[in-house]
Amino acid sequence: MTAVFTEKDRVLDALGAVRDPELDEPITTLGFVSTCVVSAAGDAVVRLRLPTYFCAPNFAFLMVADAYDVVSALPGLRSVDVALEDHFAAAQINAGVAARAGFVASFDGEAAAELDELRRTFVAKAVLAGTDQVCRPFVASGTDPAEVARLTIADVPPSAELDRLLRRRAELGLSTGPDAPLLIDVGTGEAVAAPAAARHLGLARLTRTGIEANTGICRGMLRHRYTESGAGEEEQE
Repeated sequence: MTAVFTEKDRVLDALGAVRDPELDEPITTLGFVSTCVVSAAGDAVVRLRLPTYFCAPNFAFLMVADAYDVVSALPGLRSVDVALEDHFAAAQINAGVAARAGFVASFDGEAAAELDELRRTFVAKAVLAGTDQVCRPFVASGTDPAEVARLTIADVPPSAELDRLLRRRAELGLSTGPDAPLLIDVGTGEAVAAPAAARHLGLARLTRTGIEANTGICRGMLRHRYTESGAGEEEQE
């Protein structure tokens, strides 16, 4: 029997493109989508939640704004209502996102800049973490770091990890072609020289383990705060 793809499924699929900026994981699989309802008339109502009442408001604002953007871009919906619940800055965030006011205007007198640079910083960390994921098989097989520095994208076997790394590199405008170096400086886009490869790989490993540790902590805190699974949340092993 062919599965029926409902309007709710369509909204949840769109929300799957929204990531926690620090954890680099979709808000759906993290359980951050509390509820998602779409009426027969096409009115979409999405409620978001976070692991704690005091999660950083800049991170929260990014997720709520991104969620609003992806759902609003879906054709056929009559209205879109996306809001954050159970958060100390929910009123400011929700009002600012609904008005398309931006972070500075939403936190008038409290915020000094928009969040583009913050977003870029976390995508850069995701590139480093992804670099470790892709390079670990080479390192585990005994490949010298200097040799890893000479590899190109074409030298890496296809994998979901490589696809993810290339998407994050593309977000920063970094090279993704088959001849592009596997190890690149996320700030300059230049290839990492062989003498600096060991240090770069160490930083990539440290970044990955830090992100994974934070992800585990956030999942645990969310489970402690809310017993029910989020809308669209996948089962975790």
